[in-house]
Amino acid sequence: MAMTMEEAMRARHMVRRYTGEPLSEEHVRLLEERIEANNREHGLGIRLVRGDAKAVSGVMRLTVAKNVRDYFLMAGADEDGLDERLGYAGADLMLFAQTLGLNTWWVGGTFNRSDVASRAGADRPVGIVAVGHGATQGKPHKTKEAGQVSSYEGQAPAWFERGVEAALLAPTALAKQAFFLRGRGDEVSIECDNGIFSGADTGLVKYHFELGAGRGSFRWA
Repeated sequence: MAMTMEEAMRARHMVRRYTGEPLSEEHVRLLEERIEANNREHGLGIRLVRGDAKAVSGVMRLTVAKNVRDYFLMAGADEDGLDERLGYAGADLMLFAQTLGLNTWWVGGTFNRSDVASRAGADRPVGIVAVGHGATQGKPHKTKEAGQVSSYEGQAPAWFERGVEAALLAPTALAKQAFFLRGRGDEVSIECDNGIFSGADTGLVKYHFELGAGRGSFRWA
């Protein structure tokens, strides 16, 4: 039985080391279809790059990363909102990959910028997402408490609590979880202060919150 996106959200953990087993043609087909759907919906230029051993910086390749050769190149036209839209689409792609039995790693600060930029062409890359067969399944990252990242005016409804729980499962740069969600009635607002990573983090967290809360339960303020 196929894993759901909600199940994938709970199963997904950061994986930096891969076996080197190539993606199957079926995996490639399904991933490229999902990429194309996200590009159409969000106006992006994400692409699947295969067989590039230089995408991660040399220091990372020599220390914590291994066999990172296939990845989503997270890029698009340099315009307002690009980082957030890429974060949102990236969350969808990471969880979709997890449903296929693959593992991922959002690399926002330690990718090889010259190598990736040369592949992005006129688009601006904000990072890469390694994808493949993990040497391990990773492990849960330490998270903050719900009260540290959220508040609700009055008694918080169940959908808000589920959304915050899901948001805490989102990958954020340097694992800072530097976001705050505020709810009032059926409206939710988000603030994120993580420097140059704030835009992508906002998109990643928004996607997870929506998945946990249910997109029909609320609206973004």
